[in-house]
Amino acid sequence: MLSVLLVEDDQDLAMTIVQYLEIQQIRCDHASNGASGLQLIRDNRYDVILLDLNLPRMDGLSVCREVRRSGDDTSILMLTARDQLADKVEGFESGTDDYLVKPFELQELLVRIRALAHRRSGQVQRLRCGDLEMDLTAQQATRSGQPLKLSPTGWRLLETLLRAAPSVVARQTLEEAVWGDEPPDSNSLKVHMHHLRKTVDHGHATPLIHTVAGRGFMIREGGDDPENPA
Repeated sequence: MLSVLLVEDDQDLAMTIVQYLEIQQIRCDHASNGASGLQLIRDNRYDVILLDLNLPRMDGLSVCREVRRSGDDTSILMLTARDQLADKVEGFESGTDDYLVKPFELQELLVRIRALAHRRSGQVQRLRCGDLEMDLTAQQATRSGQPLKLSPTGWRLLETLLRAAPSVVARQTLEEAVWGDEPPDSNSLKVHMHHLRKTVDHGHATPLIHTVAGRGFMIREGGDDPENPA
């Protein structure tokens, strides 16, 4: 079942949306102000966030910026009565993935939610796993606060793994992320992953990069068996 958070201060509209989504077998939490919505986002994992622009205590743009600064890549659909191009541009610059102008049909909202739920946001500014962090804005990767020296290929591999974490990323997916439609020779990925593993894990008690035999690679914190991730 999909899980959605609705941050909307119009109680009548909020209840209409919540009830409609529940009929469609989508679980929907609700917050009536930006501060409460941000706390729910920090405490839970959602497939999509529905975020009103004009909210008490903390407006939607500020909530969106905080979500992206934290490294959360949940897709965000902005709900607003503002339909000017400048307003939409400001929303996208703040990190939203889609924009729906009020009033809207519930069926269209449902279609947008289902489309967004199948992908992670590309608007996230930071990616993290344990003490490993990538700041996409500053183009800087660190582990335990220490900068990591990554080649352009290593950067793309690490970003791909972190965006998918803790899921396994297939070898073909990694190759396409780096080399596109021109796959390298059979040993190139192995060599680059070896260098990436040394850069990220060398000198640290807990390895983060794991090889999953027959499936690909993953970044995961903790000592669980990567062949059988929890």
